[in-house]
Amino acid sequence: MKNFIILFFACIMISSCATSQQSKSDAINLFNGKDLTGWVNYGTEKWYVDNGELVCESGPDKGYGYLGTTQKFKDFDLTVDFKQSANGNSGIFIRSSIEGTKITGWQAEVAPPGNDTGGIYESYGRGWLIKPDPALDKHLKMGEWNTMRVVAKGDNVTTYLNGQQMITLTDEKIGAASGQIALQIHDGGGIKVRWKNLRIVEL
Repeated sequence: MKNFIILFFACIMISSCATSQQSKSDAINLFNGKDLTGWVNYGTEKWYVDNGELVCESGPDKGYGYLGTTQKFKDFDLTVDFKQSANGNSGIFIRSSIEGTKITGWQAEVAPPGNDTGGIYESYGRGWLIKPDPALDKHLKMGEWNTMRVVAKGDNVTTYLNGQQMITLTDEKIGAASGQIALQIHDGGGIKVRWKNLRIVEL
């Protein structure tokens, strides 16, 4: 019986490791660290590559700006590293479509402390769908590298910030959509955010 239990748990561990390795091998790098291949710039705000990192920065128009993938995604596990160099009012849009600087989709918020990073906002629609517990805001490291993870599968969306689950949401409207991944520059000027390690695994 003892040997059976040991063998049972060994099989679970092997299976878990195999799944982890498969996830790593299936990951798509959305950003190549060299240029904006695979992305489309919407608006007049600045998107450029510096030292292998993707940078978004407010331009002279101080308007909204988006950088969207040329590829569309529906069910996925997305991880993105970001560092707010200045006002970090930005976001990661999922299952979105963009015309000019008008975006339809759902934003995992990226913002300075006290502004609901990790919450889900529906642009040009219902607005805030869910905000994290304010106590979880302590997991945001302003001016340092952070990791945002967004898992979207069917009607469910879950966000994580530096390993901490921030929200989970079930919504039929989100579940019915598919579209681009997009990064945002909020309007108002003075915004600068650095991004790296943009990886997605399709589920």
